[in-house]
Amino acid sequence: QVQLVESGGGLVQPGGSLRLSCAASGSFSSIGAMGWYRQAPGKQRELVAYITSGGSTNYAESVKGRFTISRDNAKNTVYLQMSRLKPEDTAVYYCYGSYGMNYWGKGTLVTVSS
Repeated sequence: QVQLVESGGGLVQPGGSLRLSCAASGSFSSIGAMGWYRQAPGKQRELVAYITSGGSTNYAESVKGRFTISRDNAKNTVYLQMSRLKPEDTAVYYCYGSYGMNYWGKGTLVTVSS
């Protein structure tokens, strides 16, 4: 079993920055890919970014150049640095980690509004 706990969400003004964190714990030797999805009100969940255990990254087109994903394998933690935030980035952000299957956190709300 893998438990994932997100933190770092909140209210930020357009153009601002936030850093999300997600820590994995449980009975596993090492986590594979980790990443972030988001779901805005009335919309489907979409991939934001992911990072492999080796450090390769992939981003949604809508966040390229603004968001940066990173991980600390020693801490089994993945981060999402979000900059130049836009109102359309408002969503619940969900962390996931792959260990045989995808495990999910409960989500953290990011609201971008003036």
